[in-house]
Amino acid sequence: MRDEVDRLIAAWKSERPDLDLAPLAVLSRVTRISRQLDITRRSAFADLETWGFDVLAVLRRAGSPYQLSPSALMAETLVTSGTMTNRLDRLEELKLITREPDPADGRGSLVTLTKTGMSAVDTAMEDLLGREEELLSALTKEEQIDLARLLSKLVNAFQ
Repeated sequence: MRDEVDRLIAAWKSERPDLDLAPLAVLSRVTRISRQLDITRRSAFADLETWGFDVLAVLRRAGSPYQLSPSALMAETLVTSGTMTNRLDRLEELKLITREPDPADGRGSLVTLTKTGMSAVDTAMEDLLGREEELLSALTKEEQIDLARLLSKLVNAFQ
């Protein structure tokens, strides 16, 4: 079964037969999958936006009481202090989180997921998983496991 990448590679082979185009066969497809996944995630997150989902998901995965320091959130989401402050301000305006002083650190604060925030992140996660399951429906469960293993191997090579 030929796809757009096969056609792209065939065109390059015709013009540059001296090049090893094997990386394109994998990474051009990964790029196309990434674009589709971005579109799918934006749809699943609705008004939440990807960055909002990321912050709420970190709090949700932290478990009860669904509370972390801004620095822990920064470490998990790989953003700067200023970016995190802006994100927390916005999420607090939407009543998805609260911020309160950290009793263990007079200078620090704790960010807590609200019931509204928990509902928003849970709904977005359920919607996302349904959409992602559809995206993977061309593969059997065994093929999905194999692909996940191979992609993990590739990701670990970057670290």
